[in-house]
Amino acid sequence: MATLLLFIIFIDFIGLGIPDSLFGPAWPAIYSEMSLPVSLGSIVSLINTGGTVISSLMSARLIKRFGTAKVTAFSTVVTATALLGFSFSHEFIFLCLLSLPLGLGGGAIDSALNNYVSLHYKATHMNFLHCFYGIGVSVSPYFMSLALAGAGGWRFGYRLAFFVQICIAALTVLTLPLWGRVAEKSGEEAEQRTVPLSALARRRTVRMTWLMFICSCAIECTAGIWGSTFLVEAKGISAESAANIIMFYYMGMACGRFLSGVLASKLSPWRIIYLGVGVLTAAVALLFAPLSAPFTALALFLVGLGNGPVFPNLTHLTPINFGKDISGSVMGSQMAAAYIGIMIFPPIYGIMAQTLTPAVFPFYLALFLVLMILAMIMLLRGLKNEKSGF
Repeated sequence: MATLLLFIIFIDFIGLGIPDSLFGPAWPAIYSEMSLPVSLGSIVSLINTGGTVISSLMSARLIKRFGTAKVTAFSTVVTATALLGFSFSHEFIFLCLLSLPLGLGGGAIDSALNNYVSLHYKATHMNFLHCFYGIGVSVSPYFMSLALAGAGGWRFGYRLAFFVQICIAALTVLTLPLWGRVAEKSGEEAEQRTVPLSALARRRTVRMTWLMFICSCAIECTAGIWGSTFLVEAKGISAESAANIIMFYYMGMACGRFLSGVLASKLSPWRIIYLGVGVLTAAVALLFAPLSAPFTALALFLVGLGNGPVFPNLTHLTPINFGKDISGSVMGSQMAAAYIGIMIFPPIYGIMAQTLTPAVFPFYLALFLVLMILAMIMLLRGLKNEKSGF
């Protein structure tokens, strides 16, 4: 039963990834059809991410009241409905309004499932869970490319995504009894208690964990969003070659999480994080060197390979580091911190690239790498000395 439920959770995480990479490929067709300035796309993205932060912070209370399964099923329905709404939108204001429930649903799913897997499954499963998220963010641009190549356009792409998402929601609803059996067997979800954000913020180890998530996600998204610009403007690589190199970056991230899942049976999550940070350090150092295109591609591949395991392993450590009883509250705050890193820091690099030079890219990544290492050291020291509970 537990294995079957894990398979359902993996599918739910594919559903989490589908909306996250759908808007970007669709936006050129959307702003062209609606005669909008291209810059307005960032407003839609900010509203979406703001919704994820809000629901992440609310997730512990929702899970305590309704349970992980119901929160996941309802949130998947919400995201599916928002995707369908996008396909019928003819005004920019509706895109903005629909982005909020899309973000709210995504944040609740992310926090709920990460906490559930960290409580009921092994580190291997957590790493593979995030591999399945990678499947979701990979297939939705493919859906959109097929739609854009056909007569249906971007609206049909959103309807395809809606169809997949609503099927995932139906599967989750049909398997609700499975969730209850696993939770009842362990009793851990029933023991969860909610802790106010203000109380979490007073705990230094929690703050250091937030900083690690912020830094890891800032590196991940800055490299993914702005890596091509750095390659073209600072390295003199063609736009076509730069796009191919960024593909290697995402392949590195997927490989890092897959290898992390394999190694989790032999190494502890902290050892895997150490290895990842070591690889990431070497990769960022390589970016400072005057490398040819193939070696630059290798450096970005290694950025993804090293940074990829940090998020899932740090997530899995949540109930170990802070206790199973408050893992839901801590998890929600960690996901909020992650989305803050995604929302704020890649745009800051964009401003720096415009006002200074895109060549600050490796310095920017190095800054967050150093902050992440310092936060990790302080977190480990704090965990050794900290008493359990509040």
